[in-house]
Amino acid sequence: MTGHHRNAMTTLIDLLPPPSDTPPDPDAIFSAFSDWAKERGFSLYPHQEESLIEVVMGSNVILSTPTGSGKSLVATGAHFAALANGQRSYYTAPIKALVSEKFFALCEVFGPANVGMMTGDASVNAKAPIICCTAEVLASIALRDGADADVGQVIMDEFHYYADPDRGWAWQVPLIELPKVQFILMSATLGDVTRFQEDLTRRTGWPTAVVKNAERPVPLVFSFSLQPLHEALNELLTTNQSPSTWCTSPRRPRLSRRRRSCPPTCAPARRRTRSRR
Repeated sequence: MTGHHRNAMTTLIDLLPPPSDTPPDPDAIFSAFSDWAKERGFSLYPHQEESLIEVVMGSNVILSTPTGSGKSLVATGAHFAALANGQRSYYTAPIKALVSEKFFALCEVFGPANVGMMTGDASVNAKAPIICCTAEVLASIALRDGADADVGQVIMDEFHYYADPDRGWAWQVPLIELPKVQFILMSATLGDVTRFQEDLTRRTGWPTAVVKNAERPVPLVFSFSLQPLHEALNELLTTNQSPSTWCTSPRRPRLSRRRRSCPPTCAPARRRTRSRR
């Protein structure tokens, strides 16, 4: 059987352990997901392995790694672990577009029957074992049902919104009202998370692992240049530095050129003129 056919046939649902009265083996869950990722060409980075090992062991995880370092794959593995343990998992994000994107991505991995979406505007397959929703939706569930909510695991993406003065409550409420839940908090822009680590451990009774300082797989290079755009783009393409993002401001370069062309005596002359008046 070719690798292409094997990838098409093997899904994460196929790899779930059979129902049992005893909890599934954490090592088996991790190995199943790791092998599935390898079949699709994703070799786990060390910080991804560390995060997933903590997840399958039942720990809370605060994942503070750079953009592009594979937090989404960790989230997928967490959903898989929750399914293997018979738990309902929630993925939350601050904007509907991100929720929708994650919904369709998880449908491809777990099948449409196992993934639902809930926003303030619409609800799709709301009884599914995996739910993608905006943060406010989960916060409302937490306020309504509290510790009795049918929530086993919560993955909070863009967790830095916790500090938002208008919307931060939606990230704060679940941490307070859902003491039986395993939390995976993800953001590329977190500072010192010691108080979250201690508070989650105290509230849930499970240890909280902090995974950070991962090397960015795709390095970022920033520069400011007055070089003509077409020349700069040609240089990037010929030196294999694409893809890249450009931000241009047509007014400032013209202002800079006018300033440079002004003789050194211009400004003093104007000052002298004003002083005579």
